[in-house]
Amino acid sequence: MNTVKTVRELRAAVARARSEGKRIGFVPTMGNLHSGHVALITKATQRVDFVVASIFVNPLQFGAGEDLDKYPRTLAADQEKLLEAGCDLLFAPTVEEMYPGGMTGQTRVSVPQLSEGLCGASRPGHFEGVATVVSKLFNMVQPDLAIFGQKDFQQLAVIRALVHDLNMPIQIIGEPTVRAADGLALSSRNGFLDADQRAVAPVVYRTLSEIAEAIKQGERDYPALIRAKLQQLEAAGLRPDYLEIRHGLSLRPATPEDRDLVILVAAFLGTTRLIDNLHLNLDTPA
Repeated sequence: MNTVKTVRELRAAVARARSEGKRIGFVPTMGNLHSGHVALITKATQRVDFVVASIFVNPLQFGAGEDLDKYPRTLAADQEKLLEAGCDLLFAPTVEEMYPGGMTGQTRVSVPQLSEGLCGASRPGHFEGVATVVSKLFNMVQPDLAIFGQKDFQQLAVIRALVHDLNMPIQIIGEPTVRAADGLALSSRNGFLDADQRAVAPVVYRTLSEIAEAIKQGERDYPALIRAKLQQLEAAGLRPDYLEIRHGLSLRPATPEDRDLVILVAAFLGTTRLIDNLHLNLDTPA
């Protein structure tokens, strides 16, 4: 596996692979890789001939007071994981390489509607930062397909929309969330949890599962269901940011008639913000 730090080197390496008739797959990350990231790389190796990963902690998607400065940077360990998973090329640019003119005057990419509400409400500008950096990375790599985890469900919806709306010839694949044995969705931010908080954290997924089961059993009073489960999260020691039932494709608030649903949650455990979701299609046999 080669590691490059400039766009020029990246494009040259991808061009060589294309000249050999190889299909290009891309997995963008912010590093501090875990088993969930490795699963994305593994999936990419099964679908294409040449896998590119990126590691870039994107300042544009962090708001004031968020954890940009303390976000873990573990490049050497990440390189080992990528190599073992079969990655062919790592792009690890600096902020200056990604934003040579600075970020103040940087052209921004905005995806309306899907970026609003949920994480978009509590993190203003976050999805604009995500859409902008992903658009830049897509233009730099020009992959045939790109793979993202479904844990960031709203982010995946935003990226699907921007690829569709901007006519990018890239297939977007969403991979199921990788979880610890107790159900907690794997996340780089889990490392911020102390032992007591880590023991509490699985209540997040357990709550989603209980909501899904209630809906399968015929519950359609979604506001009452959400109120009860918000109380459950608070009783466990979490501070919910949101807990919502949305339409699985449009992300609009769900109605009792909808069959394709996604239950989404964000909650603080101490200072750590955990997010998770559970996709539920009532027309799919259990």
